[in-house]
Amino acid sequence: MQTDSTIKLQFNDLPEVVSQINEKLNLLLERSNEAKTNHPTDRWLDLNELVDYDPEKRSKDTFYGYVHNKEIPFHKRRKKLIFLKSEIDNWLKLGRKRTLSEIESEANTFVTFKKGKADGKK
Repeated sequence: MQTDSTIKLQFNDLPEVVSQINEKLNLLLERSNEAKTNHPTDRWLDLNELVDYDPEKRSKDTFYGYVHNKEIPFHKRRKKLIFLKSEIDNWLKLGRKRTLSEIESEANTFVTFKKGKADGKK
């Protein structure tokens, strides 16, 4: 097998070339997995970062109110409030409003269940 930039492969070279490709692919996969473990997707936010991250751009005072009323997930280290990004993401998703079709489906399920109970069925 030639090693210059214009490699002309012969049929007999294929097993070696496939082996080299496989080794390089495994090395790339290992590096990719290492990069994922060294860069976790979750991270801690302080109050200023939370205000910047919030899509509604609520004020610090609003978040202090949420913390006081225990309406938002938070952690406290000494006197400092910190927030875990994944918990904030989940909290933000809780504010999702149901669609009309979802509400209708829930209402139909409720009526069917109640009707079944009234008829003596369970």
